Amino acid sequence: MTQEAITDTTSDTTAVPPVVPATDAPATDEATTANAGRGRRGANGGDNRRNERRPRRGARPERQKPEFDQKIISIRRVTRVMGGGRRFSFSVAMVIGDKRGKVGVGIGKAGDTQLAIEKAIRNAKKNMITVTMNKDSHIPHDVHVKYASSEVMMMPAKGRGLVAGSSVRTVLELAGVKDITAKIFSRSKNKLNNARAAVEALKQLKK
Repeated sequence: MTQEAITDTTSDTTAVPPVVPATDAPATDEATTANAGRGRRGANGGDNRRNERRPRRGARPERQKPEFDQKIISIRRVTRVMGGGRRFSFSVAMVIGDKRGKVGVGIGKAGDTQLAIEKAIRNAKKNMITVTMNKDSHIPHDVHVKYASSEVMMMPAKGRGLVAGSSVRTVLELAGVKDITAKIFSRSKNKLNNARAAVEALKQLKK
């Protein structure tokens, strides 16, 4: 009996833990289950790391509204033939205004469209005028002007809204004039000249 007890004690002390056969299937299943559970938690508004990063990104700064509204009335590609070949540039005519009585027409020329637009805006700001209007944004009287080959006539028309065509309408719209009828008497299709004629007509308004 004593020998058996010693034998049992020895076997317990020197016993080797059972070796579990290494198989890839259980580990893969566990990893897949863990990943699936993590994905489900993230989808349900849990702790997905991608969702945690998103709030940290700063919100886009709000675009500041430009001081003046802008509208391109004409854009042309100009070609010059030089000794080394042809050279291209862009000519942009633009009208800017705040719709509260200020309006200007400008032109810009550059090899790049964006640069030409910036030049046209600067030129329009230099040539900006303040339109004489009453409190209802109506012009005080009729006006008839000829500029280059363009001839324009403007008349106040209460209750009719803005009745005009070509670039004259753009000028009046950005100036904020209401209830007006404009008529182009010339056959000129030059939008820049028509716009400048409209500006000259607005310059001649008096209280």
